[in-house]
Amino acid sequence: MAKFMDKITRFLRSPQGQKLQTKARQMAQDPRKRAQAEQLLRKFRGGKRH
Repeated sequence: MAKFMDKITRFLRSPQGQKLQTKARQMAQDPRKRAQAEQLLRKFRGGKRH
């Protein structure tokens, strides 16, 4: 498991990982995208209870 986390950490520190983080932050600030993400989370959380 440690190797997997090391790979993720290395990726996030790479230029490509930095671009991805920036894009994710921008999407999180968009009210429509945020609402879509919250709706998807509610769907998954609600689906597991039934």
